Amino acid sequence: MLTTALLVTVMVNGESVQRFVEPRLSLADFLRRDLGLTGTHLGCEMGACGACLVSLNGSAVHSCLMLAVQADGLSVDTIEGLAESGFISDLQTAFHERNAMQCGFCTSGMLIAARECLAHGGVPSREEIRDALSGNYCRCTGYQSIVDAIETVAIARAEKEVGGPV
Repeated sequence: MLTTALLVTVMVNGESVQRFVEPRLSLADFLRRDLGLTGTHLGCEMGACGACLVSLNGSAVHSCLMLAVQADGLSVDTIEGLAESGFISDLQTAFHERNAMQCGFCTSGMLIAARECLAHGGVPSREEIRDALSGNYCRCTGYQSIVDAIETVAIARAEKEVGGPV
């Protein structure tokens, strides 16, 4: 059976990218194989582990469950783009300081989920943070240090916003 490659145009980490892709190519494979953005990890390839999370038009999505052609005309931010932008540098620092990453396999997905959790401002409860991370699987940390890191950043951002302790 012959398949016909389709032209897709995607804004990836702020840069317009055009490629011909096979219709059944996942967004995760497109990012990793075609664009060399290997920070998007492939774990379960069923949307259960969260290692493949990317930000699609500002919302976290499992890139293993999405076809590259579905991203045509949309904006994708990967962990590489978010890290280079400095937008999540406080989260990266908190993850490091709180030892919220051990093997590192889940870290990129956790950071994408954390970014979305904190995107609306305010200080989410620990339960809300855990809920935001519920689609991400980590075998190493037990989540406590990850929740601590995200809570620390939420408090610091809120204090910066109001000019003092929250």
